Amino acid sequence: MRISVIGCGYLGAVHAAAMAELGHEVVGIDVDERKVASLTRGEAPFFEPGLPELLTTHVASRRLRFSTDMADAAGSGIHFVAVGTPQTKGGNAADMTYVDAAITALLPHTSAGEVVVGKSTVPVGSAARLAGLVEAAGTGAVLAWNPEFLREGWAVKDSLTPDRLVFGLPPEPERAEVAESALRDAYGPVIGTGIPLVVTDFATAELVKVAANAFLATKISFINAMAEIAEATGADVTQLADAIGHDARIGRRFLGAGVGFGGGCLPKDIRAFTARAEELGRGESVAFLKEVDAINLRRRQKVVDHVVDLLGGEPNGKNVAVLGLAFKPHSDDVRDSPALDVAVRLKGLGANVRATDPEAIANSRALHPQLDYRATLTDAVADADVVVMVTEWDEYRYLDPMELGALVAARNVVDARNSYDPARWRAAGWTYRGLGRR
Repeated sequence: MRISVIGCGYLGAVHAAAMAELGHEVVGIDVDERKVASLTRGEAPFFEPGLPELLTTHVASRRLRFSTDMADAAGSGIHFVAVGTPQTKGGNAADMTYVDAAITALLPHTSAGEVVVGKSTVPVGSAARLAGLVEAAGTGAVLAWNPEFLREGWAVKDSLTPDRLVFGLPPEPERAEVAESALRDAYGPVIGTGIPLVVTDFATAELVKVAANAFLATKISFINAMAEIAEATGADVTQLADAIGHDARIGRRFLGAGVGFGGGCLPKDIRAFTARAEELGRGESVAFLKEVDAINLRRRQKVVDHVVDLLGGEPNGKNVAVLGLAFKPHSDDVRDSPALDVAVRLKGLGANVRATDPEAIANSRALHPQLDYRATLTDAVADADVVVMVTEWDEYRYLDPMELGALVAARNVVDARNSYDPARWRAAGWTYRGLGRR
């Protein structure tokens, strides 16, 4: 099958490579010339495990190519639109500018029987509006919606072996048949493995993505709210999470109290979902998401408060090592990163912040050049008065407290992900602070 992917950022580049891996002939289209040049060389413009290998293999075989010319999408049976929907400036709603522009630019290059498939995370109701735009173009193409459920750091695996597929189809039976047939062809090898497939309407397909993200964000903020109660009462939130996690109705996953969530999806998606619900006159239905967001942001300040407390209330001029800058391990993404936010807040209080990360230093420096970035953990922690572990890369999670203690000026640690064994660190002479832990 010949496939085009419009937009080659985190989502589009991985999707294009995965479609090539599934056996299709794929062209990725993007307006960013530098990004296209990098991908054409088989080089990923961002860190994503497994992606460089797919790019190298399929660019070399010519099954996968990239272009800045939308005309190169012509002749594809299916066109995946995977451009971003960032938060609007000065507001919480999703900015549909890039989705609208991509589909408008694509339509002149489509023909009857071809399917335009939205993968971007959009406000519910967008697909119906865009379907009217596709129909008005008069090319005979039809629209479908196929939300993505990728986890950064695991995006290649999630593309090739997803836990489910969702096809949002138009209400007209003939168009729905065309769209479903094309999507089944595109995902044939995946469907053949028995992956669950949900075939539904536009609105449900759009809601699946934002509802999933809202639920995950709520679960994370719930346990962080319990951490706030634990801090006030002397309880241990980690043991609390273990206990309630044994209930099969609740489960232990995403009950890790800490500095909270970040990245380019969860924060903006729950805000955009709230904004859209308010537009629909149903703001009260998701009003709790505002508190989910507020709890999440409070945890960042709690980490800063712990550092300041360990410094005797005076951070000015003190050396603070911040371990981690990406919003999660196995990624170089610093969009709305709790780790980078903590580092910037501490710098604003006058601390000498020495920050490090295996992959995210360049992206962090581009946003906040005022920080002192260190290429290695050893350089970051040298003579530190406090060590703050904020992104749980393995090289930070499994540190030896005795070995680390020989490098620092004072054995103070703030474990912002509750990854360490407090007893082990205290036995090694460290003053340990976690979030919601005794």
